[in-house]
Amino acid sequence: MTSSAKLDKLIPAAIILFSVVPVLGGALRLAELGGGAEITPDNARFFASPVPVVLHAVTVSAYSILGAFQFAPGFRRRRRGWHRAAGRVLVLCGLLGALSGLWMTVFYPKPDDVGALLTGIRLVFGTAWAVSIVLGFTAIRRRDVTAHRTWMIRGFAIGLGAGTQAVVLTAWNVAVGEPDRIGNAVLMLTAWIVNLAVAEWIIHRPAAPTRPARAGLALRETR
Repeated sequence: MTSSAKLDKLIPAAIILFSVVPVLGGALRLAELGGGAEITPDNARFFASPVPVVLHAVTVSAYSILGAFQFAPGFRRRRRGWHRAAGRVLVLCGLLGALSGLWMTVFYPKPDDVGALLTGIRLVFGTAWAVSIVLGFTAIRRRDVTAHRTWMIRGFAIGLGAGTQAVVLTAWNVAVGEPDRIGNAVLMLTAWIVNLAVAEWIIHRPAAPTRPARAGLALRETR
């Protein structure tokens, strides 16, 4: 199996794996709202104003699953038409996901574990998510593929933050215990930083040599 074929399987699988928790969480929230669950202090804000959370759950789930295949190099090369069509859907889903998330951060009543620090962090990263998508979209409109790839990777890293946050918070709860309000905010921030660090590594890593280059290297090594 070629390295490209391996990446075609590993990249979407890894992204979807990290998306499982937020996607399931969104599905459970939708089921709760649609099934007439009991209203509690934890979910009252969603019943009082369901449209933003429904929009966020649907668009972020679609963004995560559909976006996973945008980063499989072989799949992208073989299905350029699909890549462009899916990209348009992802721009819409990403912007709606970011904007609905910002709306919820600003206007929903804050639960006990969310303070000013986490609110500020969410506003910064939600805005950065939307800006990254807009910059990526405008870059491809002017045929700047490198800038398009760069900004879309950054935007996707931010948009996928909930999956990493679930992993980080679960690991912390198991190892240390439930964090306080400040600790919760720091762990959320840490997860986003990890995602962006991985994104920057992907963006700036050296490109793999082309097949002719590999062939030439192999020929020189045999001489």
